[in-house]
Order: sequence, then structure tokens, then C-alpha cells
Amino acid sequence: MSPCLLAVLIGIHPIVEALRAKRPLERILIARGLAGPRIQEVITLARESGTPVRFEDRSALDRLSTVKAHQGVIALGAAKQYADLSDVVPHSKLLVVLDGVEDPHNLGAIIRTAHAAGAGAVIIPERRAAGLTDVVAKASAGALEHLPVVRAGNINHTLRSLKDMGYFIYGLDERGQTAYNKVKWAEHSVIVMGAEGHGLHDLVKKNCDMLLRIPMAGQIASLNVSVATGVVLFSWLSRNVHETNPE
Repeated sequence: MSPCLLAVLIGIHPIVEALRAKRPLERILIARGLAGPRIQEVITLARESGTPVRFEDRSALDRLSTVKAHQGVIALGAAKQYADLSDVVPHSKLLVVLDGVEDPHNLGAIIRTAHAAGAGAVIIPERRAAGLTDVVAKASAGALEHLPVVRAGNINHTLRSLKDMGYFIYGLDERGQTAYNKVKWAEHSVIVMGAEGHGLHDLVKKNCDMLLRIPMAGQIASLNVSVATGVVLFSWLSRNVHETNPE
């Protein structure tokens, strides 16, 4: 199944109505220098819904719009409807939580890998992170059509909720005390991956039950987040396959 394309809403009125209708929007772009009551209405409604607002040069909006009369406001809709956590938990032995991955290519690659490894869903934060754009859909190579993605308002609150539901939380950190390939995985596992560059936030680390590391033989201290995710997820998969089908 081919990935769906990113929806583009053009103009103030359609975007205001979409926000009022609680339609999931990935982000809203406003031309720099624009002001006035209608622009403020867009900003206020976006904040109330948790939709990110970015101020861009008008030329950037011109490239996205199919018409010149876009009024300096464009909204990008999600490439796929987000799932609810309550819908994915009952049938998920493994969940992948991303602590602020910002590169859409990395997010798409992680979704593809998570689906291949048998994860029940990927959970991403609402703010300061890549969302479900057309770039993500393409990078997932079709996996986005099959794997639910949950958008969480607060990652730490979500991790605590998952603990209450019986999940054991593993965080990947280069200073983790336990090597990823030495773990006896819990029956219901959550694997938390950090953002590009700075890894897991301190509070997220505190909400993990165990911090894992990937031992490195070379001079590079860490791997790209999508590569590291693949290493850990397939370790989980191989261990579970072995335990389910012992020789």
C-alpha cells in the first residue's frame, strides 16, 4: 500500500475551521511579519490544540502552496491519523518511545524497523519532534500504513502510565550500566530512544527502569538513532523468537 500524502490547508479561514473541528494538524506555518486579530486567532487556537506554529519566510510558503493567495498562513495535516495509547496497549508486547527525534528520515526509518521487529506502536511527543509528514511516510517504505503511531502530550507522564500498565521501561543511553545484548527482556517492554545529538533527557532517564548501552568497538561513541534503534529492537526480537521457539 502506498503511503498517503501530506494534506495542505491554505488560508486563514480553512485553518481556523480545522482547528475548531479538532482536526489533527502537523504544524502551521505563518509568514514572518504578519499580525492582526485573525492571525492571533490562528495562533491561539493552535496553542490550545497543541499544534506547533512556525514563522517562515513567505517564499517558503509560496513553495508549499498551490496558489499565491495563501494569506501568509498554511497548515500541514498529518500523513496519517494518530492512534490512542489505550487502543495499542492491549495487544502490544513491545512499544517504542522516541524522546524528541527531530529528523523525519530517522523517524520514518525507525517506524519501518519497529514494524519489522514486531513492535505494537511507536510513541512520539507532540512538541519539539518530527511528526507524521510525507517525508516520514516515504522513509517508512510503507510501514506507516501498518504500524500505529501515538502522539503523547507528555512523554514522562506516558512512561509512568505504561509502568502502571505493567510495562518495564528500558532506555538506551551511552552511559547505561547494562549491555543491550545481556538483557532478559520483560514480557511487556518499552524501549525509549533519545533525540539526535543529546540522547535522553534527564527526567526521561529517571523514568526508565533500566538504562542500556550498545558496546562500541571503534572510535565513534554512538550510532545514528535509527541504526541504534534497529540494533536494540532486533535483539529484543531474537530473544523473544528464541524463547517462543526453543531448539
